[in-house]
Amino acid sequence: MVEQLSRREGDCFLLTPNRSMSWKGNIRIWLAAFILSMLISTGMLLVGAWPVLPFAGLELTALAAGFYYTSRKCQKREVLTFSQELIRLEKGLTHKEKEWELPRQYTRVWQDVPRHPWTPPKLHLQFRGEEISLAPFLNIDDTEELVAILEKKGLRVEKRRRPEKLWF
Repeated sequence: MVEQLSRREGDCFLLTPNRSMSWKGNIRIWLAAFILSMLISTGMLLVGAWPVLPFAGLELTALAAGFYYTSRKCQKREVLTFSQELIRLEKGLTHKEKEWELPRQYTRVWQDVPRHPWTPPKLHLQFRGEEISLAPFLNIDDTEELVAILEKKGLRVEKRRRPEKLWF
């Protein structure tokens, strides 16, 4: 998701992954699965199939861990700020963890052309041999929107094909 913010330093864009559901929504889905699983497990327990109960608990634990992991990964944020002379990129989850300041004039933008049409292209900022991944979590439409913003800001987005990798 690409969202424009207003800041004094210059044009600023917040880049975040798309989130289909909030944390409360995830909890509701897990509680519904918990209730259904416990009803079935209790019925199985009453007819003498007690080994079902620990496996139901393991299943619910794995489901909760998956919800937590996915929800945590969807909290990534990148803030891209354009000033007169600099491009600032800030990355983090709940707070700023990494920051780069790149001179606008000498920074290159690379777009890796995907091998499959359903795969979103990956963007990279490059300055003096350092290559920084730019919002790898964006989908195809959001990546195209970000490319249009970068080109509107005067940066040339160069396309490249990465060498083919073996499948293993």
